[in-house]
Parts: sequence; structure tokens; C-alpha cells
Amino acid sequence: MVQPAVDDAIDFARIRRVLVIKLRHHGDVLLTSPVFSVLKRAAPHVEVDALVYRETAPMLDRHPAISIVHTIDRRLKQRGRLPMLRAELRLWRALRGRRYDLVIHLTEHPRGAWLTRLVGARYAVALDRVDAGVWWRSSFTHLYLLPRHTERHVVEQNLDALRRIGIWPEESDKALVLVPGAAADACVAALMARHKLARGKFVIMHPGSRWQFKSWTATANAAIVDLLAAEGWRVVLTAAPDPSERVLTQAIRAAARAPVIDLSGELTLPELGALIGAARMLIGVDSAPMHMAAAMQTPVVALFGPSSETAWGPWRVMHRVVGSTIHPCRPCNINGCGGSNVSDCLLTLPVAPVAAALRELLVETADRCPP
Repeated sequence: MVQPAVDDAIDFARIRRVLVIKLRHHGDVLLTSPVFSVLKRAAPHVEVDALVYRETAPMLDRHPAISIVHTIDRRLKQRGRLPMLRAELRLWRALRGRRYDLVIHLTEHPRGAWLTRLVGARYAVALDRVDAGVWWRSSFTHLYLLPRHTERHVVEQNLDALRRIGIWPEESDKALVLVPGAAADACVAALMARHKLARGKFVIMHPGSRWQFKSWTATANAAIVDLLAAEGWRVVLTAAPDPSERVLTQAIRAAARAPVIDLSGELTLPELGALIGAARMLIGVDSAPMHMAAAMQTPVVALFGPSSETAWGPWRVMHRVVGSTIHPCRPCNINGCGGSNVSDCLLTLPVAPVAAALRELLVETADRCPP
């Protein structure tokens, strides 16, 4: 592919180290993984590091294009100012010691601007914020735009930061990258043996999200469990350790007639990734496991309510998105109707279209199931 000309493109012959900052949640961080692939393909000599919140680091650990994953531990706030200050100083020294030539800041977080100034990089690119003032604009050499009157998938939005500085992604660069690792693979192999699960012969249901307004009802999820079981599929229920997600999975188990294998809160993120990679399919909502399934190339049936499938839908994987057809207000991008944390478009979503999507995708992905 011929690289399009960008007037103020960065000369990567002058770049040795790059820092990519993404201070967001798990799924957001995983959706940055193509950025590292593009940088390494376009400039193989460059070392590329990441800076993320500590709890999200497993989303990028073992990415073949990343040299170091720096982390910020938000839990230190609870331990007082002194431990937090010490951690900040360690982070600053580590970042300064890497002598970055380029910083790529992929959110509107003001901390990214402070850190960019701190590391003293020659070049820096960040989002052109609507409310950007002189301080924000002067922190970066390049600013990239988001579409104003249409939607664009978040993966492409992240890659727009690279386009702005003259690096054009190739289609082969754009896949999500998640590497569970040998320890997670071994743990999941043992778990599958214990529960007599065969690769490609079970479906994962991950019904919850840290945002409750994205979740379907327990009764509807239980109906899908019973439907899958009736058609010969074993169902594995997964959830984060968060109490609200555990309440949901317990309610699903109570409402379902068929048995499920409940692994709620028992898996690390790498183990969940390995298990998803062994499944025939994942059914869930707009959450990190949906993106993990896309990275592991496991087909997905995704239920969407207030959030937009155009921006956040399963990326480059066989999938079906199911959303309400009677709520013209969706996607509203707010936390439930009227800010109630409950979304009517999911509360009233019927079982039938979800069941139809599951059956269609199971037929289309039959070659994923070993004989």
C-alpha cells in the first residue's frame, strides 16, 4: 500500500521509542491493540510501550509488538497520599528513563497531557478535544479529529491518531490482539478436563457488565440457557467478581431449568480469554468479554441497548448484534432511561430474536466444532 502524503507527517527514522497512553477500561484498552501492530509493522526498529491502568494490563500483556506495559495503580488512592506519591515518582522516573520520542495519547484524559510534557517527547499526538484550550493544544504537536456527524468504530478512531502523523494502517494490521499465555492455557485445559468440556462444544454466556444498564434480564438469559441445553449445548456462565454481576448470574441459575457450569468470578482475565478461545460461541452484552471473543476469533451474539454497535460492536469476527427494533431512541449513550441505570430497550428485548441469531450463527460456524 502506498502511504498517503500528510503534510506534517512524522519522520520515523528519527523515532526510537514510542509511548501509547490509554487510561480507560478493559475493553477500551483491548481495542487499542491494533495501534501497536501498525506501529511495529510500519517502523520495525521502534520500541513501543503502553501506559494503562494496572487492572487493564492483561489486555496488552504479551502483545508481540509491545516492549513494556507501564501501569497506574488506582487502588493506591485508598492507601493515602504518601504511597500514591511514591508510586507517581516511580512511574515518572520510569517514563523519563525511556526517553520517548513520540507520545500517542488516545483519550481526553488530562493526565496524558501532563505526562507528555513530563517525558519531553519531540512529538506527541492526541485527540482534538471540543473544549481544548491553549494548555491542551500546546501539549501536543499533532491533534486528530473524530467524526462530527457520523459514527466510526473505536478501533478506527484509535488508528486515526496514526493516520494523523502519516502512518496508514493496512487491513492486515487491524485485528485485535489478545495473548492469554501458556499459564492461562494450561489452567483452562485442566478446567475443561475437570468439567468434561470439549473444545468447540460449549457456549459461554457472559451476561453482565460493570455498567448495569447494558445488561439483559435474568429471566431472558435463563430462557436462552434452556434453549441451548435443549439443543445439546453445554453452557458455561462467566462473570467478573463484581457483586452485581454475581447477583445476575445467581438469578440466571435460579431461573434456568437446565444445569450450567458456573465459573462466575473464578477466572483471571487471561484464563477467561483462553476459555473464550476454546468455546464455540459467546453470548453477552457490550462488555470486555465481547471484545475478547473478537480477539480470539470466537463468534459472538451481542446484545446492544444504550450503546452503539457501530462504535463498539464485535470487531472483525463472525457475529450477530441484537437490539430493540421498537426503540427509536437507541443508541442514546446514557446510563439507562432517564439516568435510571435501567434500559427499557434491553428490559423489553424479546428472547425470540436472540434465539434466532444464536441458531443462525451456530449453523454458519459449524466448521469451528471439531468432529
